[in-house]
Amino acid sequence: MPPEKIAAQEDGLRHQLSAGQMAMVAVGGSIGTGLLLGSGAAVQIAGPAVILTYAAGAFLAWTVTCALGELASAHPAAGSFGLYGELYLHPWAGFVARYGYWYAVVMAVGAELVAAATYSRYWLPSVPGLAWIALYSAILLIINLRAVGDFGRFEYWFSMVKVVTIVTFVLAGAWLLFGGRATPQYQQHGGFFPNGPVSPLLAVSFALFSFLGIEMVAISSGEARAAKEIPRATKIAFALLAFVYLGATAVLVGVMPWDRAGVSQSPFVTVFVVAKIPAASSLMNFVVLTAALSSANANLYVASRMLFSLARGGYAPPMLGRLNSAGSPRLALLVSAGAIPLAFVMEHWARQSAFLYIIGASLFAGMLSWLIALAAHIAFRRRISPEQLAALPMRSPGGAVLSALGFTGITAAVISTWWVPQSRITILSGLPALVLLTLGYLFARKRWLSSKISE
Repeated sequence: MPPEKIAAQEDGLRHQLSAGQMAMVAVGGSIGTGLLLGSGAAVQIAGPAVILTYAAGAFLAWTVTCALGELASAHPAAGSFGLYGELYLHPWAGFVARYGYWYAVVMAVGAELVAAATYSRYWLPSVPGLAWIALYSAILLIINLRAVGDFGRFEYWFSMVKVVTIVTFVLAGAWLLFGGRATPQYQQHGGFFPNGPVSPLLAVSFALFSFLGIEMVAISSGEARAAKEIPRATKIAFALLAFVYLGATAVLVGVMPWDRAGVSQSPFVTVFVVAKIPAASSLMNFVVLTAALSSANANLYVASRMLFSLARGGYAPPMLGRLNSAGSPRLALLVSAGAIPLAFVMEHWARQSAFLYIIGASLFAGMLSWLIALAAHIAFRRRISPEQLAALPMRSPGGAVLSALGFTGITAAVISTWWVPQSRITILSGLPALVLLTLGYLFARKRWLSSKISE
């Protein structure tokens, strides 16, 4: 499909996002509960060696970043990897990638809202979590119904709050550790590998979930001001995320005993409690609250664009492809907000296990999208001429080989969840979900062919 046909298929979207705003959408979607709350689960599995876990996760995320950056430079579109899968692999791949990813980010919205309710109880424990979820849901819908330029400016500053704070946290933690003001915990409580040398690899799925969001640069490329913004946005987003995740986890397990990490309270807040700085702890809780809401905001945005892309491609009801006067796919947005009732249910009936359950259920769908993106990039490299490749504003340094390495590593990480009780549901729910997505594709394809014949 030539670029002009892709643009026609997504006609009506406003091209208003700058490189910084696109990067912050990706950062906002990534830095949420995955790092600020979910890091506790990863630390419980790997101990201080969780640093290696996040290093491995960063490498695998980098392979996806390079592949999607190159593809988005060639085909900027809201359909992103789903469209690339359809173009370079098979329509089935495009269908399952988009619907699978839509499911994953919709679940992520629910996870972030549950986490936001957890953080809010830090100050007002008597207020029901359901009340917090209802309030935050209304705010997110109002933001996303506005023009994409307004959304981009809001998400940029919303994400900037947590980026600046976490960078400050990393620098402050380094000052405590290297200045002798805190006893390094890397070799305490069982050593660097308290649960064995294989444990960092078993926790990689949690690191990958943390990085899930880097692909949002490619999704937002469909509303970029210009194609030249895409390479800058891609590099900014990955550099920020790599520094934040690796730096924050290194400080986290250096200052705090690893066996005190959990999922009932953010480990970042726990660090300040251990340091006996209650005012800073309260401030950090505010930051992790904004992080959860920012992530939910970004996830709701990309979910609506993914559903919009499916509708414009003929794989969802046409009404979901309509835009309001602000250029926002209103109906697609409201349907994507289906995670909000889910958050209500999980908050009320399964508060303690809600977060890890949602992570495991949505990880497979998110990783499936990454795998299809990498496979599409390998096929793309086989088809593109050297002259066309040289003309792209961004190129993957490792080409198809790097994407093949990423594909192998992510597949191994997903399979490894079978041996991790906290995330075994990834396998248990993933394969049936893939079967359902395939049946959905066959049904949608049959209807699409019938409509073409009737025309």
